[in-house]
Amino acid sequence: MKFPGQRKSKHFFPVESRDPLLSEISPLNKPIASHICGIDQVLVDIEAHVPESFLEKYALSKGHSMLIEPEKAAAIYAELTAHNLIVSEFAGGTIGNTLHNYSVLSDDRSVLFGVMNETIRVGSSSYRYLCNTSSKVDLNYLQPAPGSIGQCITLIAPDGERSFAINKGVMDLLDVSHLDKTLIQTGSALVISAYLVRCEEHEPMKDTTMQAVAWAKEAGVPVVLTMGTKFIVEDRKEWWQQFIRDYVTVVAMNEDEALALTGHGDPLLACEQVLEWTDMVLCTAGPVGLYLASFADEEQKRETSRQLLPGALPEFNRFEFSRPMRRNDCAEPIKVYTHISPYMGGPDRIKNTNGAGDGALAALLHDMAANDYHRLNVPGSSKHAARFLAYSSLSQVSKYANRVSYEVLVQHSPRLSRGLPEREDSLEEVYWDQ
Repeated sequence: MKFPGQRKSKHFFPVESRDPLLSEISPLNKPIASHICGIDQVLVDIEAHVPESFLEKYALSKGHSMLIEPEKAAAIYAELTAHNLIVSEFAGGTIGNTLHNYSVLSDDRSVLFGVMNETIRVGSSSYRYLCNTSSKVDLNYLQPAPGSIGQCITLIAPDGERSFAINKGVMDLLDVSHLDKTLIQTGSALVISAYLVRCEEHEPMKDTTMQAVAWAKEAGVPVVLTMGTKFIVEDRKEWWQQFIRDYVTVVAMNEDEALALTGHGDPLLACEQVLEWTDMVLCTAGPVGLYLASFADEEQKRETSRQLLPGALPEFNRFEFSRPMRRNDCAEPIKVYTHISPYMGGPDRIKNTNGAGDGALAALLHDMAANDYHRLNVPGSSKHAARFLAYSSLSQVSKYANRVSYEVLVQHSPRLSRGLPEREDSLEEVYWDQ
């Protein structure tokens, strides 16, 4: 486990370095490993510039998103490749992106459950998916199936209008027999997206996801849900609210999804509402920055040394130096919040907005897993006087998440190619524990 940021010596990592002599003579000092699990619709994002005639040829509605048959997708992809029209092709999928970024940041294992076509040709979408995924992401549990993985093909017309051709391929065919119950129940988190329960009736993905969630809940493993898109939420708002109450520990969303889920246009009020249903909320709000909200025990709360912020909840960040907890782990729970503006005011030029929220979530997962890792290896530490959800304070997690989002925004791919700099003395981004 590569720990998030610079740390005080009393909490130094890695654990085996606490006493070099003991680590030499005692095999029992080998650290207990940790991991997170995720379920995803395995797909690639393809971007291409095409003439208007291309859209007409394949009967694609300009400016809209359309599901297409695998045969049509294969013909489109073949023509794009033959005429060198593809600008970029990256591994995608909201959970795949999150697990990749988590493994890059933590240098630690994550496990992906999904479907991969059983025959992989060099240069194909499946091949590119594998090439663009961190070696720390364990792909050994992917279900092999004949056919193509999912493809989200973005076709950009000469006037800049974007049209989307989506080939589902085999991405929703994940069967419960290809899950590993032990891995899920021993993980630091199970990460899912709202897309997983929107498959067609004959496809097993929803039932498989619900089984995984039930196993995680049975073992007390945090279930982390990323909302995906506001359109999914709007259709079944009450269903999602109940699902979050029943199964979810952490909700990740943007301001549009927050509005669809809660009816509140103010992200802070939306976070307050979601805390009525779950234990922790991450809400990204574009140029406004991001919010984190959770519970803390009255006895464990820590007051901020930063300026108190105005908002729909006055002085809402008063206890942002508190570490997040589950409501049921608090003797006297209080709601705590933090906000951070975009890192360095945001990039001068945003190259990609796809995946910025996934990057922020990967940072939060890293801190949660680091807390689990430390608790397993140093159970007597003062860091575990109570049952916390994360190693760092809410404020520090927001700084880390904010920094990772920035790195995604300034590149074309939603996946990090490297971790963050260890130290940036000229910037206020050294992640000391508060």
